[in-house]
Amino acid sequence: MERRRIQVPRPRTPRERIMLAIDRPRLDEATVELIRQLAPKVGAVKIGLELYTAEGPRAVEAVKAAGGRVFLDLKLLDIPNTVRGAARAAARLGVDFLTVHALGGEAMLFEAWQGAVEGAGTARAPALLAVTVLTSLDAAALAAVGVQGTPEEAVLRLARLAIASKIPGLVCSPLEVRALRHALGPDPLLVTPGIRGAESLPDDQRRTLSPREAVEAGSDYLVIGRPILAAPDPIVAAELIGQQIAAADAPRP
Repeated sequence: MERRRIQVPRPRTPRERIMLAIDRPRLDEATVELIRQLAPKVGAVKIGLELYTAEGPRAVEAVKAAGGRVFLDLKLLDIPNTVRGAARAAARLGVDFLTVHALGGEAMLFEAWQGAVEGAGTARAPALLAVTVLTSLDAAALAAVGVQGTPEEAVLRLARLAIASKIPGLVCSPLEVRALRHALGPDPLLVTPGIRGAESLPDDQRRTLSPREAVEAGSDYLVIGRPILAAPDPIVAAELIGQQIAAADAPRP
């Protein structure tokens, strides 16, 4: 099968850099209303494992009905054929971004690409994003599972593997963005969770930066959940974050 290049949707405005993480256990009325209000103000809405396991395609449909792009964050990691089937099914749902785990290796990553292209048909296939090292893991946690070296070294190894396997984007901590840009250049799409403001607690994220710092480091998209969803006014919070991003995007005198 000839490799069809997957077109990567790049952000055009500061607000489009925001990927809103809807990390909720159910798609209740309040969550649907949040999606309806916020989807037009961000670049994509992230649906993670918990919500997708609870609601399935209904969660994808809710985001699409609100006019938003869908970032389906399932971190696919299984034998190659199984991942191919899962990527094909996700593409048929019309998702815009889909995560796979780089630890699955070259063969699995290739099959994910094949499945995404097959499922999309003549439409644009979802942009595949390879997860490198979870932002909840620091050096001690990696050592405990047998991964030697620093998180930055592990990220770079896995990132090179993913890019060599024709995966167009990466998910990584904002603290690794500069090193990835230096090593891999401007082409890979870099998506970074672990975004927190100066006033925010890190929660279960260990390696974090502010929105402005992450963009200045070279991030394309910022995955942001609690700083928006837990704010007294989520719409205002999203707009303020967009302003921080715009300041980072502004040309320097």
